[in-house]
Amino acid sequence: MENWQEFTEETIAALLEDGSDPDAMYTIEHHFYDQDFNKLEKLAVELFKLGYEVTDAEEVEFEDGGSAWVFDAIREQSLEAASITADAIKLEALAKKHQVEYDGWGTYFEGDEDEDWDEDDEE
Repeated sequence: MENWQEFTEETIAALLEDGSDPDAMYTIEHHFYDQDFNKLEKLAVELFKLGYEVTDAEEVEFEDGGSAWVFDAIREQSLEAASITADAIKLEALAKKHQVEYDGWGTYFEGDEDEDWDEDDEE
């Protein structure tokens, strides 16, 4: 079992240190995988009922020749450590109930959209 509080606090600190917007809404993606598509599908239905957007499962192949099905459960939310940690703990337990692996969460840098603006673009 991962220490989700520590992981979450470190991830948020790294995002903010890199200049990510602390007040933005973030796309939080919780990652799941298993070799059994049917187990993943049952978990995906339950997560959808809980209000998560669920991506289509995709089969991935590993360097060792093995493979697994993966999908993400997505929620838009603020970068609040307590809420994200609570979700990670809850979703890890839910994955365990379905005998599926929970592979943690991730998000994207949220910065000033005008940063990419270039004077040459003004025409």
